[in-house]
Amino acid sequence: MAKINCIGILTSGGDAPGMNAAIRAVTRAAIYNGLSVKGIYRGYKGLVTGEIKEFKSQNVSNIIQQGGTILKTARCKEFTTPEGRKIAYDNMKAEGIDALVVIGGDGSLTGARVFAEEYDVPCIGLPGTIDNDLYGTDTTIGYDTALNTILDAVDKIRDTATSHERLFFVEVMGRDAGFLALNGAIASGAEAAIIPEFSTDVDQLEDFIKNGFRKSKNSSIVLVAESELTGGAMHYAERVKKEYPEYDVRVTILGHLQRGGSPTAHDRILASRLGAAAIDAIMDGQRNVMVGVHHDEIVYVPFNKAIKNDKPIKKELVNVLRALSI
Repeated sequence: MAKINCIGILTSGGDAPGMNAAIRAVTRAAIYNGLSVKGIYRGYKGLVTGEIKEFKSQNVSNIIQQGGTILKTARCKEFTTPEGRKIAYDNMKAEGIDALVVIGGDGSLTGARVFAEEYDVPCIGLPGTIDNDLYGTDTTIGYDTALNTILDAVDKIRDTATSHERLFFVEVMGRDAGFLALNGAIASGAEAAIIPEFSTDVDQLEDFIKNGFRKSKNSSIVLVAESELTGGAMHYAERVKKEYPEYDVRVTILGHLQRGGSPTAHDRILASRLGAAAIDAIMDGQRNVMVGVHHDEIVYVPFNKAIKNDKPIKKELVNVLRALSI
């Protein structure tokens, strides 16, 4: 295997709080180990357009507390084509980059896997997504911060829901994963969570109405994961208006609010650990793996497993929410 002297870092996909902490950790751990570092701007797009800059330790000073990503992120249609990836590879070689660290979600890691297979480039992935939907890691960079943002918002919504005796549907991110909705509901004391993992098993709205809302409560909050499988908060609000017209229903869609903000201590520590471990992996000759954490230990998960396997929701958490929402 060729000796690695220079690594490139990029962030791709949706931004997540803690990405900057990961950029900082990768950069400084690489320099500590005698490697040079180049930051690639705007994800894979920057690899195609050659938007690449050498990073020193001072380039990542005072960013650990910042949300978003200093490297920016963008969609790149060119990189989905063999021609685009060839341009990206040529740019990478011209810059002297020997290995890539990609910080992002499943789409970003899929791009890294394809690129690595085509050009035999050592790629290490870091799970940067608020959705927490990557298999093989207990948590992802940005998830804890997003969860706390949801908690803060729902606490405020609870005040007005109680004052007006209303039923609130609060839509949270997660795409096809219910981790934010379910754990956000438990943490905020919400009455229910409607998540895509169980959308085909039961009528989650009927289940919620039957089990809790009509028994003892004048106001309630239900967290709904944004997903084609659930239909989102508006879908359930319209159903309640038709099927249970006696309830005063409101909808709040939190949207991109959940992506921003200064990362929590948990996300800063997680990003720092994973970033340093990415350099350890490169120094050990590993390639095409995602760095994760399992039972508080660093683990290396092959891209194929991290991307293709669905991360399961614990049924126990659903039972906890149901028991505590009476």
